[in-house]
Amino acid sequence: MKWVVLSLAIAMYGLVIAFPHKKAWFTLGAALIIGVMGIVTPAVVFGRLINWNVILIYVGSLVIADLFIYSRAPSHLADKIVVRAPNLGWAVVFILIMTGLLSAFVENVATLLVMAPIALALSDKMKVDVRYFLMGIAVMSNLQGTATLVGDPPSMIFAGFAGYSFNDFFIKDGKLSVFFAVQIGMLVGAVFFYFFYRGMKNERLDLPAEPVTTWFPTALLLALIGGLAVISFLFEGFSILSGGYVFALGLVGLAWYGFVRKEPRSEVWRLVKGLDWETILFLVGIFVVVGAIAETGLLEDLSAYLATMVGDSVAAGYIVIIAVSVLLSGFIDNVPYIIVMLPVAAELASGMGLRSELYMFGLLIGSCIGGNLTPFGASANVVAVGILKKRGTILKFSDWVKVAGPFTILTTAAASIFVWIVWR
Repeated sequence: MKWVVLSLAIAMYGLVIAFPHKKAWFTLGAALIIGVMGIVTPAVVFGRLINWNVILIYVGSLVIADLFIYSRAPSHLADKIVVRAPNLGWAVVFILIMTGLLSAFVENVATLLVMAPIALALSDKMKVDVRYFLMGIAVMSNLQGTATLVGDPPSMIFAGFAGYSFNDFFIKDGKLSVFFAVQIGMLVGAVFFYFFYRGMKNERLDLPAEPVTTWFPTALLLALIGGLAVISFLFEGFSILSGGYVFALGLVGLAWYGFVRKEPRSEVWRLVKGLDWETILFLVGIFVVVGAIAETGLLEDLSAYLATMVGDSVAAGYIVIIAVSVLLSGFIDNVPYIIVMLPVAAELASGMGLRSELYMFGLLIGSCIGGNLTPFGASANVVAVGILKKRGTILKFSDWVKVAGPFTILTTAAASIFVWIVWR
């Protein structure tokens, strides 16, 4: 049975890599085969393998993110920041930092779509190369998506596996958690881009602030953050209440959009239909496949193999996990990778007598930030390249790696060193 499941998983991963735009079909198909073969029962699939908490949080946060964009509040805040910047170089850095902080609570692609028009307009007025500005928006959004429970699917998956609440991403057992590791990476990334744009001096840009159409979506986003913090405080771990709460907020947002804003039903349906259903279905399928891998004992086998590779060296294990995660995530989707590797990293750390966070944080940081390495390593990168192409601007692979490569190495190293110091 191990060989059957392993062969099925390898075939599925190969198809996902070769045809990424059809990835949901392949994972759901593999999950269906697993169910038909009786490797896991329907009760196990729907009751234990599919993490409904992650699914509910993702759907609800996507709705709130779309409404936040609709309100024009992010653009308004960005314009205010630019006006207060001492020069254009600092304006770029401030916009990138704002992008990162926004992406910690809003899905990465949504953040990119919010900030891209601002980057394009500023680039035209500043007469700077828009390719690298938009690249900066993409890589900063990917970086900060790791910082909180609602920032990106890998963080939600990590929380579900490790039992981390929203607050645990900030402080866990009296230690600074992954949020602060990512902020160290962000500061290093901001310095990197400041020196990249340091030639733009002694100029200011006076932009009229774009008016906000409504502040209600901003209130929903703040309610999401505050509510998750309260739930984390009252209920230990990754409670299903978190998913139910975020999903309920999304429903409130849809009701407000249709009945209070009086948007036509076609617009409400367009918003719902435009959610990232491909990733949602992809997550359902991959939960089942990886669950079957775990049920057959393959994860323990992989952990034992890695243990023989690194021996008794804690540092070697840490470096291998991060380096492999960065390299692989630059070319493949990090969601299936991190679902497979989280229990492996935890088992490897346990076998060495370590806290599992050391290796799991290394895995999370490497797999999420590693997506910045190539123009197709993360969805935000693909969207950024597509936006440039529509403008008639081609961003070559070599152009991307020339800037994003050093950014990825520096930010990953900074965040990883912080984790090593705090959690070793």
